[in-house]
Amino acid sequence: MKVHHLNCATLCPYGGRLLSGSGSLSGPAKLVCHCLLVETPAGLVLVDSGLGLKDVDSPERTIGRQFLLFANPVRDPNETAVRQVEALGFSRDDVRHVVLTHCDLDHAGGIADFPKATVHVHATEQGAALHPQTRLERTRYVRAHFAHDPKWAVYRPKGEHWFGFEAVRDLDGLPPEILLVPLHGHTRGHSGVAVQTPGGWLLHAGDAYFHRLEMAPDRRRCPPLLDVFQRIVEIDGRARVKNQERLRALVRESSDEVRVFSAHDPVELERCRERAS
Repeated sequence: MKVHHLNCATLCPYGGRLLSGSGSLSGPAKLVCHCLLVETPAGLVLVDSGLGLKDVDSPERTIGRQFLLFANPVRDPNETAVRQVEALGFSRDDVRHVVLTHCDLDHAGGIADFPKATVHVHATEQGAALHPQTRLERTRYVRAHFAHDPKWAVYRPKGEHWFGFEAVRDLDGLPPEILLVPLHGHTRGHSGVAVQTPGGWLLHAGDAYFHRLEMAPDRRRCPPLLDVFQRIVEIDGRARVKNQERLRALVRESSDEVRVFSAHDPVELERCRERAS
């Protein structure tokens, strides 16, 4: 299977190196929305979808002013998943499946651009997105992203063991080389997505962590504002920290078999692209 590493939204929140770990204190940081486009016998599979065309064209009506002020996204339609799919010579209908790590607006915004695709997600996450219970959930999930009534495929917590993780399972209609890996904590049903390639496994860890140094084998490090942000938006802090520890163990013990990366680290995105080229 061929895997394309896409950036489906550039975010430029102010906070400088307190967010990114480098650069000035006062300038904007740079974060990405790292998505995967996987060519499979079952058609194209998109892992996360970044921001969609409507989010770029009319963001005040979809993602809202709060996200615009905080994340300061670049409003470039060519960064949307659908435009990148087309730039690769495919059509939007070639994307048969979208697998979401979670339904936050910067991960699920693009699903409306692929109305014929089946959207795969953990059942608990889908429930939280469609029926938010807290003020935080009402902010992070955008109803407009689901207004086209997606064709959902939802998964309960059951499955096999995979590199120390439990309840890992394959997905309906997809090859067994693509797996859903529960990594709850950031949201109720947050998951990673593992993809087996000829060069080994890729594990898209979503927002289970945000900065590459959080996976350092000796000591976890994270830019302070980014660390605070993770704590503010977590739904279950204990589960999030436990899953970060398990991811660090995976990196420490099995980095020759599994490449782990998060959704928003631009350095990890470039490293993945270099390795794939």
